Amino acid sequence: MPQALGLSSVLLAVAVSVLWGGNVVSIRIGVDSVPPLWSAFWRMALGVVFVVGWARSRRVTIFPAPGEWGPLFGLGLLFTAQIGLLNMASELTSPAYGVVILNSYPVFVNLTGHVMAVRAQGPSLEERLSARRLRGLALAVLGVAVLAVGQSASKLAPKPLLGNILMMGSAILLGVRQVYLRHLVQTVDPTRAVVWQMAWSVPLFLLVALVSEPPVYGHLSWQAVAAICYQGVIVAGLCFIIWAELLKKHPAAKLSMFAFFVPVSGVALSAWIFGEPLRASLLVGGVLVLAGVWIVTRSE
Repeated sequence: MPQALGLSSVLLAVAVSVLWGGNVVSIRIGVDSVPPLWSAFWRMALGVVFVVGWARSRRVTIFPAPGEWGPLFGLGLLFTAQIGLLNMASELTSPAYGVVILNSYPVFVNLTGHVMAVRAQGPSLEERLSARRLRGLALAVLGVAVLAVGQSASKLAPKPLLGNILMMGSAILLGVRQVYLRHLVQTVDPTRAVVWQMAWSVPLFLLVALVSEPPVYGHLSWQAVAAICYQGVIVAGLCFIIWAELLKKHPAAKLSMFAFFVPVSGVALSAWIFGEPLRASLLVGGVLVLAGVWIVTRSE
C-alpha cells in the first residue's frame, strides 16, 4: 500500500528533480551536433549500460518473467515515443520554454490517475480528481497555451510553436507513463522496469534514426558528447532508478508535486548557459503552470 513521504524520500525527489532540470538544457546542447533521434539512441545506450551494471550489483534478475514481456514492451513503446518527441522539440524551441511545458506533466499524471481510479470502481493506487483539482488543471493548461504562442523565433528557438506543441505531446506521454510505471512496479522489480524501458528503446531509436537522420551535424563538439553522457548516465540511469524506487512506495500524484523544482532549475540553467532572457510570456506562463500544478497535486 502507498506510504507517506518521509524525509529521505523528499530529499531524493528534490535531488532528482533538480538534476532533471538540466535534461532539456543538455538535450539542446547535444542536438546542435547530434540529430535528435541519434542523440536519444546514444543516451539510451549509455543508460542501459549504467542500469544493467546497477542491477547486477544488486543481484536483480534482469530477464523478465513470462508474464512481464508484454507490459515491459508497452512501457518501452511509451518511453520511446515520449523521449523522441522531447528530443525533436528541444531542437526547435528554447530550453526555458521547453522545460516549463514538459513539466506540466503532473496535470496528465492526475488525469490518467483519475481515469484509472474511476475504472477500478474500488480501492486504487491513484486518486480521483476533485472540483478544485479540475480548476488547477484548467489554470495549468492556460499557462501552457501562453507559453506555446508567446515566443518569437530566434537562433535558440528556430520553430518555437511547432517545438512547443511537440513538447506538449511529450508532457502528455510522460504523465501517462508515470502512472503506467507506478502500477507496473507493484509486480515488476523497479530496476528491471527501468532496464527494459530503455532496452526496448535502443533498437527502436536506432532503426528510426538510420532511415531518417544523418549521424552528426558537421563538427562533433566535446560539449555535445558531455551533454549526451549527462543524459545517459545521470538522467536515464541514476535518476530513473531512484524515481522508480520512489514510485514503488508513493503515489505518482504525490511525487509529481516535486516537478516544481525542475522548471526552476531548467530556466536558471538556460539563462546561465545560453543567456536566455526571462521574457514576460515565460514568466506569466510559468507562474500559471506552476500554480495549476500546485493546486492539482497538493493534498485535499
